[in-house]
Amino acid sequence: MTTIALITGANKGIGFETARLLAATGMTVLIGARDTDRGKNATARLAAEGADARFVPLDVTDAESIAGAAADIDAEFGRLDVLVNNAGITGGLDGDGKPSSTAVSTVREVFETNVFGVVAVTNAMLPLLRRAEAARIVNVSSEVGSFGMMMDPDSPMWPVAAIAYPSSKTALTMVTGMYAKELWDTPIKVNAANPGYCATDLNGHNGFRTAAQGAEVSVRLATLPADGPTGQLWGYRWGGAGKDEYGVLPW
Repeated sequence: MTTIALITGANKGIGFETARLLAATGMTVLIGARDTDRGKNATARLAAEGADARFVPLDVTDAESIAGAAADIDAEFGRLDVLVNNAGITGGLDGDGKPSSTAVSTVREVFETNVFGVVAVTNAMLPLLRRAEAARIVNVSSEVGSFGMMMDPDSPMWPVAAIAYPSSKTALTMVTGMYAKELWDTPIKVNAANPGYCATDLNGHNGFRTAAQGAEVSVRLATLPADGPTGQLWGYRWGGAGKDEYGVLPW
């Protein structure tokens, strides 16, 4: 039976590469995107490479869009095996970018996509995920959401003092933990992924890792074995090398 995976924000960047890598394992990948043209173009690109890819119109900030996507997946497949909540925005910077210069509207906009959107999509898809033999939920978080790393003067995160994006990822990691607790005694595993500082549209392509490298983190968590972990923030560890390059990050 083919594994069905939905990736939000999959028309470009890490989301697109996640879809590509999951398709390479034999999964049917559902390309969630709010922009129809970009979503269809991304789907066509993957299909041209031999992937079983389908476009699913999905705006994670729109309740009607989310309900429609869930209904379409239910009608065609009757279940969902993997959900990768990848869609995210930075919201830009106000003034000098520091908390005291940040508009509440900016924080609210970022949380709408990065936190509330994840909750809305997960809740809508959970009945489908429960029908799978052993579903996996992956929330794409970030090391900048790690309180331990952000408050360590020796950490590469120390210079970052923005509020909207980092705090949204801190909240997302806790959201991940709470879903993991709810689903603790089920076969469903819920984890947060840290792709690392990847060169994508999100940061003006300034990262030192590729989108494909970042996607590998989500793919690992999406394909965990039955004895794999749940409720973790796992991924690339800045400064790590060899066997320490990937692992559990502090919350």
